[in-house]
Amino acid sequence: MTPAQPDAPGVPGPSEPDQQTRWRQLLDVLAVRQRLSVKEGSELLGVSAATVRRDFRELAARQLATRTHGGVVATSVAYELPARYRLAEDDPRERIARAAAASVTPGSVIGFNGGTTTSAVARHVAQRAELQEGGVTTVTNALNIATELVLRPYIRTICIGGEARPESYELHGPYASMVLRDLLVERLFLGVDAVSAQAGVSCRHLGEASINAEMVRAAERVVVVGAGAKVGRRSLARICPTVDVHELITDDTADPEEVERIRELGVEVTLV
Repeated sequence: MTPAQPDAPGVPGPSEPDQQTRWRQLLDVLAVRQRLSVKEGSELLGVSAATVRRDFRELAARQLATRTHGGVVATSVAYELPARYRLAEDDPRERIARAAAASVTPGSVIGFNGGTTTSAVARHVAQRAELQEGGVTTVTNALNIATELVLRPYIRTICIGGEARPESYELHGPYASMVLRDLLVERLFLGVDAVSAQAGVSCRHLGEASINAEMVRAAERVVVVGAGAKVGRRSLARICPTVDVHELITDDTADPEEVERIRELGVEVTLV
């Protein structure tokens, strides 16, 4: 790589990414590494050290990072909250998340409940540069998803209120249900514990099942996202019948016979 040349303050070089793109890339890497030097940032972006120092100062001013000698460290809750939901690159749920995020179009209104797979879908949506111009409105009852998405200036984030569950960062209860009655979501990405042609879509927690059912009723299109091991299983609390689901995105380890039974109900099934 040709070393970046010093730049004038506030003036990007001819091939430099714009400020929003640079910040998105820096935050994405910082979320994983927790620490980033000026040299690493310069190599990552292909820009001068002066540009990276300026970006680091701006991120610190917005409390998205903390300046250190020669770099920054991640201190925002936005990095600490979702750590438990991060996946390895070869995890099949990453493939599911990429496929789900690819269906989102600029200007759309999308929803997420909590969970590892839906968190990954939200992250992939946030990283899609082509959505920046038209923007996206997101509705979620998951604190970790909201804290990640709110950092993106082109994403409008609506967080449903209620009581928080520390196990999943999800908000539930009567207040959350009341808010959902007045919202319309074009596409809901629904994480579940189990999906079965006969038993429907279900999860382990009664409160989560109730608020998830409200989210299903508020959505024009319901997209269940979940690993193949969840297909054909049933859990404690039913969210909705499988016929209320428009699409299931899962991996190719799902039981083929159960997949066929779900397709016979009119559900589009995408295997990745």
